[in-house]
Amino acid sequence: MLRQVIALGGGGFSMEPNNPLLDRYVLAQARRDLPRVCFVPTASGDSDGYVGRFYEHFRAHPCVTSHLSLFKPSFADLASFVLEQDVIYVGGGNTRNLLVLWREWGLDDILRRAWHEGIVLAGLSAGSICWFEQGLSDSFGPGWSPITGLGIVPGSHCPHYSDEPGRRDAYQLLIAEGRLREGIAADDGVALHYMDSELAKVVSSRPDAGAYTVSNVNGGAVEHRLQPEYLGG
Repeated sequence: MLRQVIALGGGGFSMEPNNPLLDRYVLAQARRDLPRVCFVPTASGDSDGYVGRFYEHFRAHPCVTSHLSLFKPSFADLASFVLEQDVIYVGGGNTRNLLVLWREWGLDDILRRAWHEGIVLAGLSAGSICWFEQGLSDSFGPGWSPITGLGIVPGSHCPHYSDEPGRRDAYQLLIAEGRLREGIAADDGVALHYMDSELAKVVSSRPDAGAYTVSNVNGGAVEHRLQPEYLGG
């Protein structure tokens, strides 16, 4: 069973409503031609507007849509609801709140099971950080802090790498100090496609966007750019 995570540094329907390249890519990795796609907006507090944009955008694609609310639950059994999906698509927002709620509901363990069963796990921003062992987050207040994710993907992760002021410097500093594990960063418009916890492909919806490995070498951070495959080419 192929196990997949697709982590978007930024982009998708909520950031690029007129550029469907990354969302099409996510759907194309599902195990059936008409995939069941479930949006998980926990990090935004289940924002009604966010959920509405998901349905509006994905109705143009060949898929069956639903969303998972932990604030207004509509499921009889959480595990059964999640495990009948083909794609879990996690939105952005507060990563810390997302992880706290998932752990309280036991959704973290259900998502690990979903991954093992071949359900595609995807998302952007908070919805990309959550799959890694660690990430760079602003969920604790002003500034940047390490956060512990689900650990499905090894290492650390930073979304919005070249697009939000301070992120690049903070990520490199925390890796140099040993407070974050070595990892991978992604610009907006870039998706990191993991198969069985190994990075298999890097794709982008923007021709100039990039991904970057960041390593600790002798107490300093060393960045190496990865060239994505531009999906619009």
